[in-house]
Amino acid sequence: MRRLSFFALLFVLVLIFLLLPSILRIVFPLHYPELIAEFAETFDLDGALVGAVIQVESNFRPDAISRKGAIGLMQIMPETAAWLGEQRGQTITKDDLFDPKINVEVGTLYLKYLLDRFPTDYAALAAYNAGPTNARRWLEDNLWDGSYERTGQIPFEETRSYVRKVIMMRRLYQLLYQS
Repeated sequence: MRRLSFFALLFVLVLIFLLLPSILRIVFPLHYPELIAEFAETFDLDGALVGAVIQVESNFRPDAISRKGAIGLMQIMPETAAWLGEQRGQTITKDDLFDPKINVEVGTLYLKYLLDRFPTDYAALAAYNAGPTNARRWLEDNLWDGSYERTGQIPFEETRSYVRKVIMMRRLYQLLYQS
């Protein structure tokens, strides 16, 4: 009887192990994979990072609006979108940011801009959340060294939590959606 229980338990554990990725894909879906892949490739970004930012920012809701007025999937401020549009000779309106394609394009462009200007992905993510001025000041004033290990030193609780969540989701998406 013990032997039968052992094999039954072993069978269940193997089954769970084999089904776990499928279960996790249901619990942590990656919506808009084509848009994410397109603009991640366009701006030479990790698609898992882009997906993680979208998940943490809006939980994949294109109609999301933050308390501060950030809009859409990647929670872009209209002023930031307008500035990025000007850099590219385009006009991007507040209403445009509700369009998933425009929002992901603008959001990935902005993320790339920050990644190119900050020493680590973590510092760029802090800048995405708290603004580049705050993140730069934290680094220059040695309040934070830009590392993941010292995210506890980030002065804003919301930003500390944000950076940790995005990195956790990035790792999860890398595991679940390798392609």
